[in-house]
Amino acid sequence: MNDEISRRLREAAVAHEPNRARILARVERGAAGSEVRHRTPSIVRSSPRAAIVGLVVAATLTTGGLAVAAIGGAPLLPVVAPSPTVPSPTVSSPTVTPGASPSSRATASTGPAPAPAPVPAPTGGGARPTPADDSRVEDGPLRSEGLLDPHSTIYWAQSNLTLETTKPLSSVTVEMRIAQTGDVRDTGNWQTLPTDDFTVTVEESGGALLYRWALKPGRTVPAGKHAFASQYNHATGVRDLEHDSYRVEAQGPRGSFAVWGGFAPAG
Repeated sequence: MNDEISRRLREAAVAHEPNRARILARVERGAAGSEVRHRTPSIVRSSPRAAIVGLVVAATLTTGGLAVAAIGGAPLLPVVAPSPTVPSPTVSSPTVTPGASPSSRATASTGPAPAPAPVPAPTGGGARPTPADDSRVEDGPLRSEGLLDPHSTIYWAQSNLTLETTKPLSSVTVEMRIAQTGDVRDTGNWQTLPTDDFTVTVEESGGALLYRWALKPGRTVPAGKHAFASQYNHATGVRDLEHDSYRVEAQGPRGSFAVWGGFAPAG
């Protein structure tokens, strides 16, 4: 029964062309008749045709002509009221005083910048002659001079000893003491005399690197000017030479001789 009513409703809705004037007149007549009749038969107990007409009238008055779509099973979309537009807040950019740089504004709030700290002067710079009371650079036929090599750097250095003799020497021992001023490490040594004529050793001794050249028995150092050099790394910076020293002991035809002293910075 329900399927039959639904089918007839759809057929009647498709074939029906609503007449607003007739519908209003019918509604008025129904309202007038309701004063006499106190009981209106329900749509279930009425004939199918009366039920169809009643539904069409109600749908027409309510939706204004859209009953065909509603009866066909497609639900009507609800009317959504547009939401009010909320204006976005306006962000104002900070005001910057013309001509005021960030540094000047920071200075104004924190006070004047402190003056830079003075840079300490490096030690060991300039020529420093060997103290007279702590050296003897001449003795008999020997003359000596200690000097830092001019090719030394802030990481590496070479200490040079120049030894001059006016007589041949039958025994010579040369020692250089390089004070341990920080990360001092041996990197080599050399001399201008034949290498095979000397026994060379390097060792840590008394807080210093000790370089020693000893003339082998039966060898001779001829008269002339000869050089000995020690090479080493050290801590970064200008190294202090104050505690570096050398000593030479030798024997010649007229006895024993000795000279000693320090190393002056390269000029």
